[in-house]
Amino acid sequence: MSKVALICGISGQDGTYLAKLLLEKGYKVYGTSRDAEGASFSNLRSIGIFDEVTLLSMMPEDYRSVFSVMKKVEPDEVYFLAGQSSVVLSFEQPSETIQSSVIGTSNMLEACRMLDKNIRFYQAGSGETFGGSKGLPANEETSFNPLNPYAVGKVSAFWLVNYYRQAYKLFACTGILFNHESPLRPERYVSQKIISTIKRIKAGSNEFLQLGRMDISRDWGWAPEYVEAMWLMLQQTEPTDFVIATGKTYTLENFVETAFSQVDLDWKRFVKHSDEFLRPTDLIVSRADPSKAREILKWEAKLDMPKVIDQMLNS
Repeated sequence: MSKVALICGISGQDGTYLAKLLLEKGYKVYGTSRDAEGASFSNLRSIGIFDEVTLLSMMPEDYRSVFSVMKKVEPDEVYFLAGQSSVVLSFEQPSETIQSSVIGTSNMLEACRMLDKNIRFYQAGSGETFGGSKGLPANEETSFNPLNPYAVGKVSAFWLVNYYRQAYKLFACTGILFNHESPLRPERYVSQKIISTIKRIKAGSNEFLQLGRMDISRDWGWAPEYVEAMWLMLQQTEPTDFVIATGKTYTLENFVETAFSQVDLDWKRFVKHSDEFLRPTDLIVSRADPSKAREILKWEAKLDMPKVIDQMLNS
């Protein structure tokens, strides 16, 4: 019999690509959204898998809702990707952001513990939790230093997973993923904002690309590759956490310059600084050391920033 997977937050970028991967591997895939009947699931439709998954409504912050879905599905693997995922929005909605991560993770883990089945649980972590790691590449032993509400929630969720793994022997792990992009990113993410604006300018628009700090540095990867790492984590003999990244860091200016140059435009003619996009606190330099994933999972990113941009521009 095929394995059963439950993807919480299936409508997002990662949930969509993960669903596609699991379907290709022969899984029966269930996915949750807060309102499965009212949601458009445009990402699932855009890659042609909407009719291949079973969609259910679930409120991660409501334990009864979580347990009801878990009891109905009885999954072999659970991927918890739900929750508010925008760093920018987390400054405007700190309480909602932290609650969606912490309470949701707690409810999911408790439901896994209460069901009479050996469920494997994946929690979506973030490279934001390291807060720059003093400019050094962060690995699984690096201390956390969250600089925004989103990261605070993710750190708390990480320790919940760690506790349930030790106390209740659950197969539970966290994937600490650094920035990963695709055409399915909403435009509130700077990567998609840049790409979408460039496409409009190239098509004849007279607009400018408005950005905040250009000196911030990030490790940008390709989302379809990163969901494979999620799956690999749940196929291991023992549960453990992994940093997932390309291992290469570029400034936002590098990203912008590369993107404009790929369509033969001089970025300096079209980019303007705006204080509107400055954050109260900002992670300046983000670096990652994904060597553990390379050694144990046999996973390594094939696409770094320039190739990611090429894929997004030509999508």
